[in-house]
Parts: sequence; structure tokens; C-alpha cells
Amino acid sequence: MGTPTITVVRNEVDTDCEYHCDALSALVPNALEIDYPAGERPALERTDGVVLSGSTAGVYEADEQPWIDDQKRLVRELIDREIPTLGVCFGHQLVNAALDGTVEHVGTIARPITATLADDRLFEDVSPVVPVAHGDVVTDVGDGMTVIASADYYHAFATRHHSAPLWTVQFHPEFTGTLRERLEADFGWTDGDTDLEDVDATRVVENFASIVADASV
Repeated sequence: MGTPTITVVRNEVDTDCEYHCDALSALVPNALEIDYPAGERPALERTDGVVLSGSTAGVYEADEQPWIDDQKRLVRELIDREIPTLGVCFGHQLVNAALDGTVEHVGTIARPITATLADDRLFEDVSPVVPVAHGDVVTDVGDGMTVIASADYYHAFATRHHSAPLWTVQFHPEFTGTLRERLEADFGWTDGDTDLEDVDATRVVENFASIVADASV
């Protein structure tokens, strides 16, 4: 069998910030990209896994961004079909909101964060220092979701569904040192005690791709 097809759902609404979607897609082998805000939708019968990207939109902006409610329905269908899914940042928040969790705005945080990661296949060989850039947080996890990573400021830093192959992370595994200037300009990125050049969370995407490959055999 060849490399599984993983659909990367691009959720960015600001064309100037699409670079994070580009970086995420670049990590996914055999990626099939779709622009969800532009009206594109995944063909679930032809995909082996799904990645939901970040966005500068908020999950509570469905009145201005009606595609958000549609993507919540997509999340529930992915669970029903048991299609392996990874939600990143906005994707993390949207998944939990789709399952009746709560997301609140807290103000922008853009720096490396030290997290406590559970013993989960998604985090195999992943450093506890990961990059974040977000203004919203999940304050109550969705139905069926369990917390699998926490940070000092954020309990539900990553979650996993209790039965479906669904994982979500607040951090951006696609952020590397090559994006530092853009992140500083757009989100006020600061390195703190750890330089972004020394942060590498890309292993999360590799692990997810491996999970998809095993599930598609």
C-alpha cells in the first residue's frame, strides 16, 4: 500500500497569515489541501486522515464566519467515521467546541511553552518545550475528550477523544526557527528562555502520520 492520503483543512481567513498553513501542510506526507473558509470541503471517502489547521479566526465568530459551524459538523462526522484526526490550535479549540466544550479569549501568547505531556503515541519523542501563538483557550473540554497535556497557564493544552482516533493540540508543531521573523511581526513572538531555533515539535505531525498509516492498513 502507498502513502496514506491526509487532508489538511486550511482554516486561515487572513491571506497574510497563511504561512502557518503552508508550514503545516509541508510536514504532511501526501497532503491534500483544502481551503475551508473558501468553501472547499474534504472528500472523506477518499482520505485516510485529517488535520485541522490553526486560524486567526475565533471559534465563537460563527455569525461572521458561517463555515465554522459547518466544520463543527465535520468534526462530529469524523468521529462517527473513526477517521484519524489532528486539530492544531484553532483546530484544537474547534474540536472541543464542536463537542459542547467552552472556548474563551484570554489575550495573545506567542512564545515557547513548557508542557507536561502524557504518555501518548502522538507525543513520542516530542520535547516538552513547544511553540504557541494563540489568543483563545479551551476552558472546558468537549464531551468525550480527555486532557493529555497541560501547561502552567492552561490545563486543557491538548486533548484526545476517549474512543475515536482524534487528537488536538493547542501548540503549533509546524512553527520552527524559519518562521521567527513572521511570528514576531504578526504576534509579538518572544523567545524567553528557549530560542525558537531550538524548538522542534514537528515530530507530532510525523507521529500522527504514522498513526494514520497504521489505521489505513
